[in-house]
Amino acid sequence: MNPTLLAAPRGTTEKTGKVRVLIVDDSVVIRHLLREALESDPGIEVVGSEGNGQAALAAIPLVKPDLVTLDIEMPVLDGLEALKRIRKDHPRLRVVMFSTLTTRGAAATLEALSLGADDYVAKASNAGKLDESLGRLRSELLPKIRQFFTNPGRAGQPALPLLTPTRSFPKSKPRVLVIGVSTGGPNALAKLIPALPSRLPLPVLIVQHMPPTFTRLLAERLDAASPLRVLEAEDGMEVAPGRVIIARGDYHLRVRKMGPQTVCALDQGPHENSCRPAVDVLFRSAAEAYGGAVLSAVLTGMGSDGQRGTETVKAAGGYSIAQDEPSSVVWGMPGAVVEAGLANQVLPLEKIPPEIVRLVENG
Repeated sequence: MNPTLLAAPRGTTEKTGKVRVLIVDDSVVIRHLLREALESDPGIEVVGSEGNGQAALAAIPLVKPDLVTLDIEMPVLDGLEALKRIRKDHPRLRVVMFSTLTTRGAAATLEALSLGADDYVAKASNAGKLDESLGRLRSELLPKIRQFFTNPGRAGQPALPLLTPTRSFPKSKPRVLVIGVSTGGPNALAKLIPALPSRLPLPVLIVQHMPPTFTRLLAERLDAASPLRVLEAEDGMEVAPGRVIIARGDYHLRVRKMGPQTVCALDQGPHENSCRPAVDVLFRSAAEAYGGAVLSAVLTGMGSDGQRGTETVKAAGGYSIAQDEPSSVVWGMPGAVVEAGLANQVLPLEKIPPEIVRLVENG
């Protein structure tokens, strides 16, 4: 088996050691770029390419892919309609959406994620220089594909035991809730945030790995579905109880004391963990501003962003929750927290909101 694939996915991949990918895009140029980018990885095999959703649905039973890259805007049958049928007929098939960095593209991407897409790649509105486009596809798409078929550091190891609720409490009553999330995050947040009560007596700060425009639309969708006020972060915005603030795409989010108030501070400092915004940045600043009164939660996501930030939270006396593996789309970020021994509790997603309420009310 190819060393890049530590855990073989379903189907024919077990025989070839490669992830079988079907490309679906109405642009011949994009299909060519995708094929070239994907085939640069020896652990990936392109098993076909189609120009619309209808052709893709016909091809799936024939080529038996492990993953489909699916453009949103296509003739005959667009990506959203194709996705609905894929989820009905092939529920285990991984799907990565392609969308433009526009308001329309961002809205369609969030809709695709709510319909069951596993992840997405935002592409520029025009192809630009082919070399640059190819390089970006390799750097962004290949890790997103690998995340579903590898489990770094866990191959051949038994599943980690869950840390069930012990009815323990933080050392200090929480005065802020900070959340870090990536792959699978919009759906996780759509379940968690609306489940929090309208009179939650502390602010909530969230880093979701997403580009600009996407974070604003995510905040608007959550705000419409939640009893709490959900906003995209602005520099100088007050961090107040009952307010949920989502980091702006491409900006780190920190909290800062300004006299009696705590406010948001945005900056475009260096990426951390290849991310901006980064969970570590938010968690560190929360620990500096609130000391041991920080309640942190690391949810589904690729990579390990949030681990070092959680270390800082715990060192200051804060309390940490990690989402469990079965309920995570990708158990990278929460898994890193658990494996480092930093989680006070490891919980399924549906049990996190009531536990947050318990800790806040009784901490």
